[in-house]
Amino acid sequence: MAPDAAGRGQWPFTVPCVAELLDHGLTLRRPVTFLVGDNGSGKSTLVEAIAESFKLDAYGGRLGRLYGRPDPSKTPLGEVLRADTTVAGARMLAGPRRRKKGFFLRAETAFDMTENLGGLPGYWPEDTSAMSHGEGFLAMFRSMFDAPGFFVMDEPEAALSFTSCLQLVALMHELGESGAQVVCATHSPLLAATPGADIIEVGEHGSRRVEWDELALVDHWRRYMSDPHAYLRHLITP
Repeated sequence: MAPDAAGRGQWPFTVPCVAELLDHGLTLRRPVTFLVGDNGSGKSTLVEAIAESFKLDAYGGRLGRLYGRPDPSKTPLGEVLRADTTVAGARMLAGPRRRKKGFFLRAETAFDMTENLGGLPGYWPEDTSAMSHGEGFLAMFRSMFDAPGFFVMDEPEAALSFTSCLQLVALMHELGESGAQVVCATHSPLLAATPGADIIEVGEHGSRRVEWDELALVDHWRRYMSDPHAYLRHLITP
């Protein structure tokens, strides 16, 4: 992926990982890629633009189908980012709308989808409006991620329990093995531990590829679970 020329002096092009993308592009080296970083690091900005570069609406939904916005405008980064696809990737984007395979799930709009799209043609058969958010998310995943395609997720763990996150790990690994391409922005060390995944940590440094056990996220969770007081004593007055 590489961006066209864009103004550098305004958001989001001043965000370090976005500026790095403008300079060097991004290659998806493995079937499953995670973008991991703190709030404000730019991972959601990246994942939205990646979705748009593959003709997915940044609001969320299917390839070739718009949900929620009849005339959507692209994000600033999505306007300039261009994707170079493999032959297999090009096939996912080509052909009639009903045969295109791709989906963008973002936490902010996924709840609305589970309330309104269950049972509609081309979506999931279950009445997800009658389910918990976590159950609805899993029903959506199973139906929409059922064959090789381009799948983008922004913090899908938002509604998921520990065991549901593990089910999503299994599904993402299965998708990767099947020939799909998955890109996921996450705060979850569980999801980032998906076997064989490429992990890109974003922050003030820009972006860098790391192993799971090198993630700052994993280190913080380990320390917190071992001794919560070591963190809470700075925040809570006895």
